[in-house]
Amino acid sequence: QVQLVESGGGLVQAGGSLRLSCAASGSTFSINAMGWYRQAPGKQRELVAAVSNGGSANYAASVKGRFTISRDNAKNTVYLQMNSLKPEDTAVYYCNARQRYYSGKFYDTDYWGQGTQVTVSS
Repeated sequence: QVQLVESGGGLVQAGGSLRLSCAASGSTFSINAMGWYRQAPGKQRELVAAVSNGGSANYAASVKGRFTISRDNAKNTVYLQMNSLKPEDTAVYYCNARQRYYSGKFYDTDYWGQGTQVTVSS
């Protein structure tokens, strides 16, 4: 089991910045990748950014160049630095940890944080 605790959401004006943090605990040795998803009202949850154990990151096209994901493996913590925020970035942001284990083939289990609200005013 993996537990995730997020922090750092809030209200910011367009053009501003926020930094989200997510600390993992429990069976962290088995985490393969960590990332951030978001869900706006009436929309499906979407990937914002993810980073592998090796540091390889990928981003949604809508945030590339504005958001930066980083990971501190020693602290089992992932961060999302969000710059040049836009009203359309308003959503609940969820931390994700993907646990992978091998038993004849690879199995993935996703864990989620409780979510943190990010609101960008115009």
